[in-house]
Amino acid sequence: MPTSDTIFILVINPGSTSTKLALYHGDECLKSHTIRHPAEELRRFSSVAGQKDFRRELTEKFISDVLPEDAEFSAVIGRGGLLAPLESGIYAVNAPMLEDLESARWGEHASNLGAILAEEIARPRGIPAFIADPVVVDEMIDEARFSGCPEIQRVSIFHALNQKSAARKAASQLGRSYEELNLIVAHLGGGISVGAHRHGRVIDVNNALDGDGPFSPERSGGLPAGQLISLALKYRDREKELRKKIVGQGGMVAYLETNDLQAALERINAGDAKAEAVVRAMAYQVAKEIASHGATLKGAIDGIVLTGGMACSSYLTDLIRERVSYLAPVLVVEGEREMEALAENALRALNRPQTIKEYRR
Repeated sequence: MPTSDTIFILVINPGSTSTKLALYHGDECLKSHTIRHPAEELRRFSSVAGQKDFRRELTEKFISDVLPEDAEFSAVIGRGGLLAPLESGIYAVNAPMLEDLESARWGEHASNLGAILAEEIARPRGIPAFIADPVVVDEMIDEARFSGCPEIQRVSIFHALNQKSAARKAASQLGRSYEELNLIVAHLGGGISVGAHRHGRVIDVNNALDGDGPFSPERSGGLPAGQLISLALKYRDREKELRKKIVGQGGMVAYLETNDLQAALERINAGDAKAEAVVRAMAYQVAKEIASHGATLKGAIDGIVLTGGMACSSYLTDLIRERVSYLAPVLVVEGEREMEALAENALRALNRPQTIKEYRR
């Protein structure tokens, strides 16, 4: 086992238009870098998996630029992608995982490249490759899976990595372990997910990928079923366009033509009443989703955690706080801590190999 002085970890977080990379020495970030990918640059690839060599070469260049000459990596960790539903934890990249991601068996998303690139970098170096807490973490209780329509089952797809990391940080602030607390965690980003965490497990959460739950900067949120059916009939030959209205072009961007909360706040400061109404409505819907989990946790709530990029805005968090603080103390763990959380999980895997799990379909 490497000592803390010799542990170097590479973190890879692929997004639809970027590749985020970071070099960690133990728990210290030595260098982070975001490579932007213009749409026209990626258009030449027919699939996400087809981008593997292109992004690997960029990653190798980052490594050659930042890794000290006398240093070697101890592990590589990538953001987990769309896989079979699994429990929270750290997973070694294995053949079944790579097969599912490369074939997009469970869905195609840029995050699928996380494990693929981690393996590409790790294998020739003879070191382990991991993922941790992918978006498909599924710890929901049976009652939460019922939608009311037998043909549709509620599924768990959410910001598991950041929710779990923020929950652990909040637990530390409360002086207790994550596994002994009941928390409601709201990730406030381009998508919004609100999860009920009971003793270390997310027992209910909205499907943030498909636009369920509160509306967000880029997602419509849950829509009235009858009106959605009527809208779908109008778009019957334009399914892709309708899906875009729900995920990508729905929510705040549909109302204000911007998905940037800061831009919306600047408009509010300039006296834009519509921008104020939309942002207040988004906060209202988040608060309602949080309050609903009071029932999920039977009123036993130790804390409410607000996290994600939009949690940096006190304007937004104050709007939410004033509606939910009667339930429990509200803690703000601002920012998206994905890179830090991945590095923490890789370090945990190196120090405690018994925590590493095996991916099975």
